[in-house]
Amino acid sequence: MFTGIIEEVGEIKSIKMGANSAVITIQAKKIMEDIHLGDSIAMNGVCLTVTSFDRNSYSVDVMHETLRRTNLGKLKSGSRVNLERAMAADGRFGGHIVAGHVDDPGTIIAMEKDDNAIWITITTTPAVLRYIVEKGSITIDGISLTVARVDDKSFAVSVIPHTGEHTTLLDKKPGDTVNLETDMVGKYVEKLLRCEAEEKKEGGGITLDFLQSHGF
Repeated sequence: MFTGIIEEVGEIKSIKMGANSAVITIQAKKIMEDIHLGDSIAMNGVCLTVTSFDRNSYSVDVMHETLRRTNLGKLKSGSRVNLERAMAADGRFGGHIVAGHVDDPGTIIAMEKDDNAIWITITTTPAVLRYIVEKGSITIDGISLTVARVDDKSFAVSVIPHTGEHTTLLDKKPGDTVNLETDMVGKYVEKLLRCEAEEKKEGGGITLDFLQSHGF
């Protein structure tokens, strides 16, 4: 599990492409202070497993599904990436619950300066937009941000200077893609409500009649 609080901006050292996969090596500093084989590290919001490392860099395997559902396939040597290690059990929970499982990419359609902040507007699919709510949480390229506005075609966030300086988000421009992960709590609530509705329709599940008939 991650929090969406970026620890470091790393740099892609090399990418070895397979037919439908890749091995990516990332150069980093802070991340390397406490790294082990098998560790989970989120890169641009994608949870990846450390397969090898040396003093200054580590490597990960990226499968076809990940390349298809994220913007990692557009990275190249020298690209800057947002990095976050999995949350420690005794760590401070500064962002929100992030799984590192990207729902779909979004596309930046506007970036506008507003005094000390930058408004970023992103369009994405209806399947993703249904879980985005105003003042709710959204993960953009691994960054935990608050949704400032949303409609049926896009949503917007307002980025403060600190976030801009310590992530890659302001390296982007309109037309670029970003990885999106919506708040998983909404997905679980929807699934449970749907299952409950189906059970009631079929006459199953725990209902008021069921409780009364069993003495409750």
